[in-house]
Amino acid sequence: MERQSKTFARVRNFFVFGLDSIEYLGLLVIGFATSFAMYQEVMVMVGAGRVTLADLLLMFLYLEVLAMIGQYFKSGQLPVRFPLYIAMVALARYLILDVKEITEWRMLAVASAIFLLTLAVLIIRYGHVKYPYREDEERNASKPYVRE
Repeated sequence: MERQSKTFARVRNFFVFGLDSIEYLGLLVIGFATSFAMYQEVMVMVGAGRVTLADLLLMFLYLEVLAMIGQYFKSGQLPVRFPLYIAMVALARYLILDVKEITEWRMLAVASAIFLLTLAVLIIRYGHVKYPYREDEERNASKPYVRE
């Protein structure tokens, strides 16, 4: 029986290592691709000789993706807020770029979606502050003057 559990543990560790490796490789690919896309966008702005609000919002999208990757590498966890931030900026960019072709109802729908995403972030933040995870309490107890 003990031999089976050791074999099972070895197989499980092998698969966990394999999945972790694929996950990290994927994150590295996303990080390099995002950095390259950001570089390309900067070159477009330099070539055009001007920077528009749409360019800046696209740069914020790239920065949010990189911040999300960095947060995952630092903590091993991905806060739900990061994809929500990315969605809000993407919707705002959509509104700005296509404002001439958007109907009033679609504009209202996109603005409502941004508002709902904002409410979701506020609810998540409130829940995290009001009802923190045990790991967060333990980490903050060891660093009493550091707030996240």
